[in-house]
Amino acid sequence: MGDSPGQISSEGLKVAGMVQSGRNQAEAIDRGHGIYENQGIGNSYLVTTPEGNVLVNAGALKDARRGRELFATVSDQPIRYIVLTQSHANQFGGLEIYKTPENQVIAHRNYPEDRRYTEALSEHYRRGSRRIFSGMTGSTEDIMPTREVAPDLLIDEFHAFESGGRRFEIHWTPGGETRSAVIVWLPWDKIAIVGNLFGPLFGNHPNLNTMRGDKPRWALQFIGSVKKLRALGPEQILTGHEDIRGGERIQRELTRIIDAVQWVHDKTIEGMNAGIELRTLMRDIRTPPELTLTEEYGKLAWNVRAIWHEYTGWFDPSRGTTELYGVPPSVVAPAIVELSGGVEPVIAKAREFTAVGKPLEALHLLDIALAAQPDSAPGREAKKAALQRLLEQTGGNNLWERMWIAAAIRDTEV
Repeated sequence: MGDSPGQISSEGLKVAGMVQSGRNQAEAIDRGHGIYENQGIGNSYLVTTPEGNVLVNAGALKDARRGRELFATVSDQPIRYIVLTQSHANQFGGLEIYKTPENQVIAHRNYPEDRRYTEALSEHYRRGSRRIFSGMTGSTEDIMPTREVAPDLLIDEFHAFESGGRRFEIHWTPGGETRSAVIVWLPWDKIAIVGNLFGPLFGNHPNLNTMRGDKPRWALQFIGSVKKLRALGPEQILTGHEDIRGGERIQRELTRIIDAVQWVHDKTIEGMNAGIELRTLMRDIRTPPELTLTEEYGKLAWNVRAIWHEYTGWFDPSRGTTELYGVPPSVVAPAIVELSGGVEPVIAKAREFTAVGKPLEALHLLDIALAAQPDSAPGREAKKAALQRLLEQTGGNNLWERMWIAAAIRDTEV
């Protein structure tokens, strides 16, 4: 990770490189079949035709300003259609750059509702995003539009049109990152432009419930959407950040993703019915080797938790009666510290846990110590040490996990 304590960066993480990939882009990337790519926080694709072009996703605002110039070098035809594959700002943020009275913005019927609730919770979402992505994605002004551009056409499960000798099909895939997610299918070329159906990484565990605080995504809806894509038989998939090629490879990988998520879903349900506690399932459920997916963005254990809460809601019986009320465990921290003879013995025991490779046990104790005495410098130092040990143990290979721990370390230095 190559940083001094408290200055942990996203260096070496593939996702971080992807979202920053457009910063030095000097020309549109040719993806074949007359399709060109502008990279950024979310990639945009210009599908060219002799009768006008189709833009799939506008990208974030700053990325769109660059993309308009890059796309102008590969085609002088106007943009006739703009398709939004979902309702996140890295897809719609730059709409105002491309929108004209002559073109039509197409989105799913759920798009306006998605936009309403994200605006209603904008401070909540931005606070969560800043904690993880600060320094990677630029400022809010680089991402968000200066004015809202509403879609001209709202579609349901399927919509198709032809332009310049090309056929475009839009399929609703609600198992993606939003309820308004769609994919664009070019049947005559066997190319699917899928946005963030898989998140930023193909072959990674989906992120069914992000730390940022989005609405949860449903495991079986995700599986159904990937099955819909598989049934189309694509020979090339353009994701929000990647170009995946080869019909046989794509079929094999889509099947592995489907089977892996189904395995996690079914084992979670099985464990719930057997009365096994949630955290035990998070620790114990593992896919067979042939169904192993990468975990740089989503994580299997987090998906166990997401599936559990998808079916049962917020109440976790194993946490007991106090879970039903608005009195947190921290209120008894001073009493526990008093019974322990002060914060010093609690901090000392936490340091012992860290020393023997049990940083999570240490953090539980330090939460108590710091709830009782927030300004304890030894407590903050011990917490930083426990967090650094935790980061070493996890390997720092998951973007969300690494950047959350990095933020927690920064918190100890305040």
